[in-house]
Amino acid sequence: MTRRYEFEVSARSSAPVTALWPLLGEAERWKEWSWMTHTSLLRQGDPPPDGVGALRRFGLGPGGSQEEVVAFEPPHHLGYVAVRGLPVRHYRADVHLHQDGEGTRLTWHGVVDPLVPGTGMLVCAVLRRMVRGFATRVCAYAERQEAAGR
Repeated sequence: MTRRYEFEVSARSSAPVTALWPLLGEAERWKEWSWMTHTSLLRQGDPPPDGVGALRRFGLGPGGSQEEVVAFEPPHHLGYVAVRGLPVRHYRADVHLHQDGEGTRLTWHGVVDPLVPGTGMLVCAVLRRMVRGFATRVCAYAERQEAAGR
């Protein structure tokens, strides 16, 4: 059996949960705040469009990954699994948004099984760093949107 690796990152935003949720829960919105150049739905989920079963594509240039939504509980929990595009046998992540005073505490937990034996620590470290960047970016973007009155 392949060893599983886990990571967790958190970030805080002064914006409310309801400001962060659509930025994470709606695939099309990721290109607004992340470094990805294309973000889209390949298949709608339940509830439409971004709910459980939705197949989401994220990428930069011609490359990209696909993930399937496995938990969709607006505005507090999004869970997904990697389907294609990452060097893993299995990757599941759960993003939780919790009210923290007048703002939001975001927690992103991931579990990964590496595709190539011996690469687990490296793959986990890369995913942790990427997810930490997503967490801080989405929190900062939501704050800017709230400050602008959007």
